[in-house]
Amino acid sequence: MKIDEIIVYKINMRMKNPFTTSFGTEHDRLFLLVEVKNEDGLSGWGECTASESPLYIEEFTESSWIMLNKFLIPMILKKDIEHPDEVHELFSVFKRNHLAKSAIEGAVWDLYAKSKGISLSEALGGVKSSIEVGISLGIEEYIETLLENIREKTEEGYKRIKVKIKPGKDVEVIDKVREHFPDIPLMVDANSAYTLDDIETLKKLDPYNLMMIEQPLAAGDLIDHAKLQKEIKTPICLDESIHCYDDARKAIELGSGRIINLKIGRVGGLSEAKRIHDLCVQENIAMWCGGMLESGVGRAHNIAITSLANFTLPGDTAASSRYWEKDIIEPEVTVQDGILQVPTKPGIGYDVNRDELLKHTVEVKTFR
Repeated sequence: MKIDEIIVYKINMRMKNPFTTSFGTEHDRLFLLVEVKNEDGLSGWGECTASESPLYIEEFTESSWIMLNKFLIPMILKKDIEHPDEVHELFSVFKRNHLAKSAIEGAVWDLYAKSKGISLSEALGGVKSSIEVGISLGIEEYIETLLENIREKTEEGYKRIKVKIKPGKDVEVIDKVREHFPDIPLMVDANSAYTLDDIETLKKLDPYNLMMIEQPLAAGDLIDHAKLQKEIKTPICLDESIHCYDDARKAIELGSGRIINLKIGRVGGLSEAKRIHDLCVQENIAMWCGGMLESGVGRAHNIAITSLANFTLPGDTAASSRYWEKDIIEPEVTVQDGILQVPTKPGIGYDVNRDELLKHTVEVKTFR
């Protein structure tokens, strides 16, 4: 494939409902889409899942825009690419900036699969035709609101409920949830809101039969997570601590957690995601695919990677209607009784609705 043209879209979409974590509340998503074209005019699509502020990770939308325009796109434009893995190697000269790198690499993977006439899932080595999905619920001011949200989502058939927590909104919240829903698959996500000083609080979550507690301590702090895991029965799931294959390898060796939440953007793309997947197979570490409030493009990439064999726990790839009044892909992602079908069409398996895309585009830049 020769990369003949690259278009970067800066998009602002209003979320259907505000989403609150320990970082704060998001009402809108300002993010980037990357379209990569070959000489025949065939397009591949990737999404940069950065947010407006560097809270989850050091990148943010404007920094990714600069990184793409100034460094990454000039490096790959007019290049002949035999396989998407080459993109990861090309970009390795630049430190971090994984979300920006992942956006282009994902678009190249989509283009590669389309050029071969196969689905992205097949190109990645996926083996599943359907996947189980869970739902992530933000922090609510009133417990009644959270309980109603859980009731609604369990009735819709989602296979696992994730509840965001933070200091002061943790043990009492989960106690109430378990009082009303004693048997549902339940996990909590702390988004790095705690320290080792909170061990006694986190121990109090052990009796509630949680699937896991996700990223309780600071991003990258593998040593303290290992200390915490020895003190609590609930399995720790690492999220913000895993940015690459070596992070996963070190975390496994240290015993920092028993589960890994893989986010394609956070690890720099699908090629690195595959390497981490294969390591977790070898080391018997459970995995699932997390969400970053993606549009349909990023959601499609999540579906493809989740079709790999070791993604054995329900992920966060909910239906498009969970977050958007109208998504920018056709058809939209739909979930039936907690099950999502893996597309079999070439590439990501969804078409970008260009009219809907342009409706939300605030800036666009084309490279030829």
